[in-house]
Amino acid sequence: MSSTKDKITGNVNEAIGKVKETIGKATDNPKLEGEGIGQQVKGQAQQIKGDVKDAIKRGVDKV
Repeated sequence: MSSTKDKITGNVNEAIGKVKETIGKATDNPKLEGEGIGQQVKGQAQQIKGDVKDAIKRGVDKV
């Protein structure tokens, strides 16, 4: 997966996670709230993965 795709997927997962968390809180559904938080963390990790790929690519391009 390319770094851009990782970052986009990460942003989407974070957004969906925030919606799930908000709905979980509003409906008093701790399971959905927890799923939302987990999905946000997954999204953040995907974005970091994309950042790392970019950094590696920049390092390789300099060589």
